[in-house]
Amino acid sequence: MSAKKLSTVTCHVITSYGNTARNVIQAYRAGGERVVGLLEQRWNLALKQSRSRLASGVAKNATAMQHALHEYSLKGLTLTSGGAQGVVNQAVRFADAGVHKVSVNADRFEDKTGAHVLSALAQAALPGAVALSTLAKKIEQGSARLASRVAGDRVVKKVVKRVRTTVRKPVVVAAPA
Repeated sequence: MSAKKLSTVTCHVITSYGNTARNVIQAYRAGGERVVGLLEQRWNLALKQSRSRLASGVAKNATAMQHALHEYSLKGLTLTSGGAQGVVNQAVRFADAGVHKVSVNADRFEDKTGAHVLSALAQAALPGAVALSTLAKKIEQGSARLASRVAGDRVVKKVVKRVRTTVRKPVVVAAPA
């Protein structure tokens, strides 16, 4: 049956759309990392300008809070993009398996009935599927360019863990009189 050719083209389209989704997820992550990096730069600049007017404890707490928010933001980007990546991978795998299963079942149906209606339908749909495959490939290439553009050169690759030891000073409480 010529549906095998149609199923192959369909699987290529599915894979191409999966790659496009992965490129968009990569662009989301890289863009998010750039935004978090820019926010950190702006925060550091603002804190530097106002540090002389702040008490030392306030400045330290503000810095510690900013570092915690920075780390959580990057972890959040990593988790959400990783989760989306997993969903896309599963969807592509299931769609591929579904197309192959339909193709096999169509072959069995034609063998059992002797009617080749599905082959004729697949042959008629093949030119449209090939055109869609070409379009999907162009979209995939465009999304790859977008993802690399968004990533740029200054992407945060790894969250740097800063270790700070905090020592609390004992508080002197006045004895009741």
